[in-house]
Formats: sequence, C-alpha cells, structure tokens
Amino acid sequence: MISIQVDQLTKKFGSVVALHELDLRIEPGELFFLLGPSGCGKTTLLRSLAGFYMPEKGRIRFGDEDVTRLEPHRRNTGMMFQSYALWPHMTVAKNVAFGLEERKIAKSEITRRVGEALESVRMSAYADRSPNQLSGGQQQRVALARALVIRPRCLLLDEPLSNLDAKLRLEMRTEIRRVCKEFQLTTVYVTHDQKEALSISDRMAILEDGHILQVGTPTEVYRRPHRKTVAHFIGETDLIEGKLSEITAEDAIVDTAIGRFRGVLGDPSQKPAVGATVTLSIRPECWTLLDKGSDLNSVEGRIGDSVYLGEVAQYEFVVGEQRLKIYELNPRHVMAGGDRTLHATVEPQDVVVLTG
Repeated sequence: MISIQVDQLTKKFGSVVALHELDLRIEPGELFFLLGPSGCGKTTLLRSLAGFYMPEKGRIRFGDEDVTRLEPHRRNTGMMFQSYALWPHMTVAKNVAFGLEERKIAKSEITRRVGEALESVRMSAYADRSPNQLSGGQQQRVALARALVIRPRCLLLDEPLSNLDAKLRLEMRTEIRRVCKEFQLTTVYVTHDQKEALSISDRMAILEDGHILQVGTPTEVYRRPHRKTVAHFIGETDLIEGKLSEITAEDAIVDTAIGRFRGVLGDPSQKPAVGATVTLSIRPECWTLLDKGSDLNSVEGRIGDSVYLGEVAQYEFVVGEQRLKIYELNPRHVMAGGDRTLHATVEPQDVVVLTG
C-alpha cells in the first residue's frame, strides 16, 4: 500500500487553468473519490496522477517517490476507463495477460497471475470467451482483472460504471470495493454519481473549477457541507437565506423569512459575524411533519405536490413564497393536501449554517 501526495498541483490547457495549486493526501489503502460537475478538474487530476498530463507546477508523490515527471508506464498504476477498452480479437484471458506480456513476464507466471486475477473478479469460467460474448458487467470485470494483474501500486478509475445499467452499477460498485480492499489497493475513483461515492468511498473530494472545495468521509460531506455548492451537489437539500443573529462555540441562531432556526456551522473554521448573510442547508429527510409547531426550527405551511413511493413520500411544502422539499418515511400525510395546515420541524443538528 502507498499514499498519494499532491502538493500545489497546477495544470493548464492554453489559457485555461484546469487545476489551481491543489493540495491533497490520499492514505494507503484508501478508496478515495473525486466528485464534481463536468469540467471541474476531476479527470484532469486523475490523468495527472497516471502521468498522461504533465503539470506546470507542483509535485506528485507515490509514497516517498516523486513521480511528477515519470512516464505513465513507469508509475505502475492500474487504469480503468469509461469504455472497457478490451481487444475484441482476443479472448478474456489474453486481454488480461496483455499488460504482463508487454512487461516480458515469463509465460508460466503470466498463466498463474491471469488465473488469480480472473478468480478475484469471479470470471474464471469465461477465460476462453471473446469480449463480444460477455455482458457489460462481465466486460467491466475483465477490465478490472486486467488492471489488477500487473499488481499496480495504485488503481485509477475514470467513470468505470457509467456505461452500465442501474442494476449492474449497484452490483459492480460493491465488487470494486471488495476487490480494492482484498488487494489493499490505494484507489482513486472519478465519478459524478453521488450515490456511488456515498455508498463505497472511504473519503471524497468535491471539486469545482479546478479547486477542491471539501475533503471528508461520506458522512462528513453529506451532513456537514462547507459550502452551498457542496450541499447542493451531494444529495438533495433545502437552501434558506437568512441573517445571523446569535453565535456561540456550539451553535448559531439565524432569522429567515419563514422563521427562526438554531443550527450548527458547516465549517467551524469559518465563523461569520453577527448580522452576516448566511444560508441554511436542511436535507429533505430531516424535516418532521406535525400538527403543532414551536417558535424555533418550525415552519407553518401546507403540502402542495406530492409523490408517493410506498416506503417514502416526497412533498413540496409550501411556506408563503418558499417551496421546501420534505421526504417522509412511512408516509402518513400523503393525503394532507389542499388547505390543511401542518408544521415542519427540524432538529438543530440537522440545520447547517453556510457562509459560502
């Protein structure tokens, strides 16, 4: 296992700065995700780690080794791309063996390692088939085996599941985590799929315009976003503007057009002054609908549009000019439309105060 250290990394394409002096550390054996909208720099960062792009500034280290200027084939990384990139004229076993043959490994060693790699992704029975005889999920397993067989120092994955249907994505993301942990591989995984990242990552970085906005565990990023961009990108959220009226070391009081809220700072290192304009982020599932409310962390309104999904209902909750998203598990108010008044309440720890 190795760590990956990125220091002040800058990458430009002409006049466009794709990465702005990025600093990042990925721990040995960590399954680390890079997320963000298209054009945010996540694939540029991954390709810089692989050696396909040379940065204008900064340094990349694998463990204690500086690999910033090292050619891709000398970094010993395993790569998986959006396209499976399997040779159609070769069998599964030959596809997996290709990287070893290029490295002039002995034939007996190639046979043994290809067998182990196919076994690890549960594809041993398909060794003699051609790629066009396989499903999309099976082809992705072969691509994973090919990346693993060279025994890479780290595994770099660029949107590896984007071409699979929803059911196969669920199956393969679990498989990828199992294999990465079994082989104790430091893994960097690029995706725009938030559920994918939340379900299997150890930690993640959210990027925007070549900058890292936040790094943390799935729970930290989801429950304590530092910025509106992060809160909005990871999952659904209600964003409510207001002014800070009180602040302590533990919490803050914010006055908004729809009520007064007690909450917690998303980024404790960025403490706003009293009177500052802030934004509250409240996840839809954190609201509770009641017949009676209170003076704090409670708003009065009615249910507008609703979507009933059996175990959960998704409501548009109308509070004056504000429209809130509220998700109710084991829904009991799905028929409470029209003019019936309800109160939506939320616990202070679920109200995140954002300054940026």
